[in-house]
Amino acid sequence: MKKLLMVLALASVSVAGMAQSETPEMKYSVATNSFWSNWFIQANAVGTSFFNNGEKWSNPIKDYRTNLGASVAIGKWFTPGLGLRTKVTGIWGRSVISTDKETNASKYWQVNEEVLFNLSNIFCGYSDTRVWNFIPYIGGGVGRNMSYNSYGMGLNVGILNTWRLGKHVALNLDLSMGGHEADFDGTSMGGGQSRWKLENKDRTLNAEVGLTFNLGKSTFNKVPDVDAIKALSESQIAALNAQLADANAENTRLNNLIKSHKCPETGAKTVTVKEVAAAPVSVFFNMGSANIASKKDIVNVQALAEVAKANGKTLVVTGYADSKTGSAGLNQKLSEKRANAVKKELVKLGVDESKIEVKAVGGVNDIAPIAYNRRAVVEVK
Repeated sequence: MKKLLMVLALASVSVAGMAQSETPEMKYSVATNSFWSNWFIQANAVGTSFFNNGEKWSNPIKDYRTNLGASVAIGKWFTPGLGLRTKVTGIWGRSVISTDKETNASKYWQVNEEVLFNLSNIFCGYSDTRVWNFIPYIGGGVGRNMSYNSYGMGLNVGILNTWRLGKHVALNLDLSMGGHEADFDGTSMGGGQSRWKLENKDRTLNAEVGLTFNLGKSTFNKVPDVDAIKALSESQIAALNAQLADANAENTRLNNLIKSHKCPETGAKTVTVKEVAAAPVSVFFNMGSANIASKKDIVNVQALAEVAKANGKTLVVTGYADSKTGSAGLNQKLSEKRANAVKKELVKLGVDESKIEVKAVGGVNDIAPIAYNRRAVVEVK
């Protein structure tokens, strides 16, 4: 028993350790769905090994203590990391009173209510396309041995592993251990011993294989990145203010030219000076993402692209990430991806790729709030 608990604990620690190595930028918040969303049903074939109360742990695959059965369950995920499941298990069992499997044969059922903890979503962030989910659980319920007309309350712990086969179907591997009151299997071996020791209860080891079917809406929606939305609004206002300032400056320059204008002497050559004035444009991104948060940013980029094309100018795209999330190495790569994402948009707008320079700064904290640093800046060189 101690060895089994140690294996379960080590498995949980290993998964937690792998999960914590992920950068926080991989996580995002989700909105809680309605009561009728995120329900699922499961159907499994079950192999069970039975141990009587007072019996020492021994070879669990002996035929006089093992039998096949089935289980069905219905459950719901209230959040990506927390769910409840009601499971019914049973049909064929063993009351281990001898080493003869026919003598030990019995029929039983048990109903458990279980709390599920999806550690993959809790530690690694929710993903509706994740292939493998690691889900420890704990529960309790009641069982009945129909052959001996006896009942017993019980507790169980286990690990549910699911592998995604499609949007609504997953493969299950469920490993669990249960402990019930001593008369669950219709016998009372080991009477008079401490009721609190697991060895003095009727115990089961279960291995289940089957399918999970998700009903209706089975995913969670992302919560909008409020900081990014705010940054987007601020950037649009800043761009308009910059354009207005440029227009005022141009008007002042033209007025000064008019005031200081002198008629050219006869035969003098007229020289036209062409100047380009364009404010830098920022394109914003959500945390941990290299996908442009709003296509509205491309409208401002398009205006800058037209100026560059008309005047043969080079555009410089500089990518940034915020320094508060992720390591320096990951932020460097993320800022580069963001710059290249904007470069692709400029190429779509007709800018010659040779006229685009890409720079990646990495994680910075130049602008407050921190979300404003998740950006790429386009400017005329």
